[in-house]
Amino acid sequence: MFSKILIAEDHESSNFSVQKVLEDLQIPNVDHVYYCDDALEQLKKTLAIGSPYEVLITDLSFEEDHKKQMIKDGRELIKCCRDLYPELKVIVFSGEHRIGVIDLLFKEFGINAYVKKARSDSKELKKAIEAVYNGNTYFSHDLKLPTKSANTIEFSNYDIILLKLLSDGILQKNIPKKLQEQNIYPNSLSSVEKRINMMKLSLAVKNTEELIASSKNIGII
Repeated sequence: MFSKILIAEDHESSNFSVQKVLEDLQIPNVDHVYYCDDALEQLKKTLAIGSPYEVLITDLSFEEDHKKQMIKDGRELIKCCRDLYPELKVIVFSGEHRIGVIDLLFKEFGINAYVKKARSDSKELKKAIEAVYNGNTYFSHDLKLPTKSANTIEFSNYDIILLKLLSDGILQKNIPKKLQEQNIYPNSLSSVEKRINMMKLSLAVKNTEELIASSKNIGII
């Protein structure tokens, strides 16, 4: 079983719940922090001494308070930690239930497990830790990730950028210029139009307004 785990959770009740699960699993070294910035600093310290954490268990949302933070949420934290230490296993423990958001966590961030905060979340978390230790991925039994069909595409970071630009009110014909300004490729109008049309087909929508609404509904943006 794992021997060193870091918990990033800003709610005391959830923090205590996770610690109890790790205690039951007899994990000898467990640290917990309430802020994302502190989590990254803890990881840096353990890497410096050659004894890094094996697993990060993190929430997705962290409430803002008087303490200024550079890392705003769990997704940013996962990216920062993985950039620093790619071997780190990540288990997300969150109340988020939108399948689009959860699906992207696996596809884009490569998380190892997702556990939804619910009535039986302690049991689910224990199963998740055991599954990840055995080299498997895991997500809560009451969640079903979308299956691919003939008209389904995987939404990439590029797709999300296009959707966010559309959501911000940028006209499709003006998107190539925005991409060029950020050195994002492909940035031709034909490439942008092709990708947006593919997303419309995938989500079975007729226009840009419906595409944006559907993307927000399933948590892609």
